[in-house]
Amino acid sequence: MSQNNFTNYGTANNYDSRDLSVEFAEADARISFITKTYLYVLGSIFALIGIEFVLLNTVNAEGLIQLMVQSRLSWIVVLILFMGVSALANYWANNSTSSAMQHLGLGLYIAAQSIILLPLLWLAIYFSGQGTNLIMSAGIATGGLFTLMTLAVFLTRTDFSFLRVILFFGGFVLLGAIIFCPVFGFSIGPILMYFGIALACGYILYYTSNILHHYRTTQHVAAALALFASIVLLFWYVLQLFMASQSD
Repeated sequence: MSQNNFTNYGTANNYDSRDLSVEFAEADARISFITKTYLYVLGSIFALIGIEFVLLNTVNAEGLIQLMVQSRLSWIVVLILFMGVSALANYWANNSTSSAMQHLGLGLYIAAQSIILLPLLWLAIYFSGQGTNLIMSAGIATGGLFTLMTLAVFLTRTDFSFLRVILFFGGFVLLGAIIFCPVFGFSIGPILMYFGIALACGYILYYTSNILHHYRTTQHVAAALALFASIVLLFWYVLQLFMASQSD
């Protein structure tokens, strides 16, 4: 599931003009950028929730899920398509000349996430015996971890750009496990879930510090997409961990 961060990974480094970066911008521009970024993140989360509600309640979600996961190969194809769409969405969101293209990229990414999350949400609701309670608990835990990571950056003002290489290789390890574990019949165990949670927290630290230090003040859409992707990645593994604990 970390493939969503591969596609936006490193985009915060598209800043060459110091006078345009958040760290060196005027206070009003800096505050406006940060406010817009987090409003877009919040809006993206609510949009994702709304789309998932529609998919789970008004369409043949079970048929769509069966099509996606009917075989190991079909799920790998879905992941590859998701990576491709995510890359395109991230490219559009980082378009420096067209605001419409930036928003289209963010919208496309939200739609792609709603599809890739659907099977996991379906399992959590209908096979855990907890209904939506498990999803709500995972959402609260995700929000708590996100808040802690955000406060760690905002209170210390630390630049976590040194995590870039670690996250890059950690993401490849996680992506490889996601793709090859099903192929060879291995299940994704708790160790990998904890690794995914730790990696997602690292992404949140990294992108939050980029929001404070490195993004240009016109890149609020791209910044929101990167942070939103990290939050969804965190939720993905927190929910899996909660589901695994329920089945024990």
